Amino acid sequence: MRNLRVNLIAALMVLNTSPSWAQEDKVPVDHSHHNVSSERILNDVKSGKKSVTAPAETAVDMEATPGMDHSSMDHSGMNHSIMPGMNAGDKSDAAQNSGHDMNHGGTASGKTGGMSSMNHGGGESMSMQGGSVPPDARDPHAYSDGYDFGPIPRPQMGDEELLGSLLVDRLESATARGSTAMTYDWQAWFGNTYDRALIRAEGDIEGGTFKDARNELLWAHAITAYWDTQLGVRYDSGQGIDRGWLAFGVQGLAPYWIYVEATAYVNEQGRTAFRLETEYDILLTQKLILQPRIEMNVYSQRDDTRSVSSGLSDFAGGVRLRYEIRREFAPYVGVEWAGKFGSAADYIRTTGQDSEKTRFVAGVRFWF
Repeated sequence: MRNLRVNLIAALMVLNTSPSWAQEDKVPVDHSHHNVSSERILNDVKSGKKSVTAPAETAVDMEATPGMDHSSMDHSGMNHSIMPGMNAGDKSDAAQNSGHDMNHGGTASGKTGGMSSMNHGGGESMSMQGGSVPPDARDPHAYSDGYDFGPIPRPQMGDEELLGSLLVDRLESATARGSTAMTYDWQAWFGNTYDRALIRAEGDIEGGTFKDARNELLWAHAITAYWDTQLGVRYDSGQGIDRGWLAFGVQGLAPYWIYVEATAYVNEQGRTAFRLETEYDILLTQKLILQPRIEMNVYSQRDDTRSVSSGLSDFAGGVRLRYEIRREFAPYVGVEWAGKFGSAADYIRTTGQDSEKTRFVAGVRFWF
């Protein structure tokens, strides 16, 4: 044991007395930016992961030192000609086979899409993204690369289906003082989601004859999910002179689910008219529904034979309470106030009738 201690002391003395020329030839390397824990290196040495070698032969493991800022490292004194573990004879082969131009100056030059481009031998830059389209690339607008369904018919989308529906919104008996009349208001359509043929009809039957009838044939085109534009013709019949109109308007659901029909009319005599109808369903329960409703008509010229005045000619407003036995079938009862204005009211009073009426209604609403 004593001899071992003497040998260790002699070895330390020899190391401390190394020649000065060996220390002067050492190239200073700036390790201030190397965030390598000495404790980690010692643990690696103990576990056998790393071997202790001479300082000139020690290779820095870049993957094992993630905290190292390689761009801030002083490489002025480092020799990149021979990598650790590579013989001098292998230098020329590595240089010929690699051709990579390493850039240690900070940020890599030629970034494309967040990744640095590398110079491969011949000086050509390889980009990670972009480039010209190959000549045999598939046309992105071609359907199934040019293949079709062959003898199989092409599938039909849901918005291409031809459908139809009939809605009888009002079929009721209206009873006022001294008179009873039957009122109808229905519409039917046939077509697809975006374009439909629409028929609307509304009128009063009193004493077995049509007192007033309005019939419209329209083409409806959807402009949004809840609104249709309409263009077509209207024909008025019943009492007075029959008249034809050109019609255009909109129909749909306003905010808060208010149903709206707004239509303007013009005929060959230069007469114009405007009609507005709105409804709103208030669900008292899932089957019991209260429906307020208003309707008004405005004309540019008076027509006494049809009880029409210029300006606001007539107005009707009321509420109906219906019970939906099924969604498609619902009886109802209600009350409604209706009145004529202007010259139309004067004409009705001359015939001994009231220009304003409160009517009690009972009817049924159905659709299929």
